[in-house]
Amino acid sequence: SSVCAVFHCTMATKDSTFLGSRIPPEVDSLSKNLKDVDQETFRKILKVVVSALEGKDCREAMKTVADNTSIPHDRLSHVVAGMYRVLTEATRIPTSSLKQEVFKEDLRELRISEDFITDLASVVFGNRRAALEAALAMNDPHFPTMESLRWRVDVAISTSALARALQPSVLMQMKLSDGSFQSFEVRMSRFQELRYNVALILKEMNDLEKKSILQIQS
Repeated sequence: SSVCAVFHCTMATKDSTFLGSRIPPEVDSLSKNLKDVDQETFRKILKVVVSALEGKDCREAMKTVADNTSIPHDRLSHVVAGMYRVLTEATRIPTSSLKQEVFKEDLRELRISEDFITDLASVVFGNRRAALEAALAMNDPHFPTMESLRWRVDVAISTSALARALQPSVLMQMKLSDGSFQSFEVRMSRFQELRYNVALILKEMNDLEKKSILQIQS
């Protein structure tokens, strides 16, 4: 059983990275497109990518890099896309869950040069991390959040639908962060189903988060 446990742990570490169980294609091809790229050029590209992640206009800076390198434009675009995806995915994971050595080891498995890995890690775990997190949070798609919820239980004494007479229903009104109000009526049976399903989803999300953290830390 101990052998099986070791094997299971090894497989979990190998199959799970900060990029997920399926490596994005732009990251998978990053190593191939970084061949013959010197560290000075890599750092210039990295600087542009980081600025783009922070929400800055980098078109002129990117044009300058492209005009002063021998890297073909199609390869350069793949490098930029791969870097962008690596930094985006890593920054979305809290540093309490993604350790620097785990990040580096995942990139080594993708056959990325050690010097390049060090530069990428200095961005993900360096002093620009807070700015990157703030920019990503601002640019990520999001929906209005619920600010308050009001509810009451009504019982219809007389109704055209005989089956609904004397059946309680829950009237709910939500105030959203964009200032709008959403009102709806829920039958008691449906309310109980809603309550059960929400609790089930929250439990599954919590279990999945715990599993992901354990796999990353393994």
